[in-house]
Amino acid sequence: MSTPPSQLPIAPFELLGGEPGVRALVDRFYDLMDLEEAYAELRAMHPGHLDETRNKLHWFLCGWLGGPGLYEQRFGHPRLRMRHFPYAIGVKERDQWLACMDQGMAELDIAPELQMRLRTAFAGTADWMRNQPEKAVEAS
Repeated sequence: MSTPPSQLPIAPFELLGGEPGVRALVDRFYDLMDLEEAYAELRAMHPGHLDETRNKLHWFLCGWLGGPGLYEQRFGHPRLRMRHFPYAIGVKERDQWLACMDQGMAELDIAPELQMRLRTAFAGTADWMRNQPEKAVEAS
């Protein structure tokens, strides 16, 4: 797993504008999942109603990005891999998650330097969450 971005100078939580900025990113991420066909498989892994899911990602990201540990206060240690193990997460799902988050950051006009910092951290964590083997490419 990659180093959480909160371990780096000037926490991304602050650079995003605190809880309102994290909430805006989370909301745009889930709005895009609902709107964009490119994220259909990712959306299918989530419940029909996303309010609780939005809250959990918001609470988690606040702490992971260097702000208050809102998720831990409610639920204890995140245990990300354990909590996601019931879902088949492969390369395709990882890539859709990352693309959706990238699109959300771009649409919110997050500073390019911060986008790169977050993209690197998200990519490491998203890859660590995979629990499905890569499929071999068939020769033609």
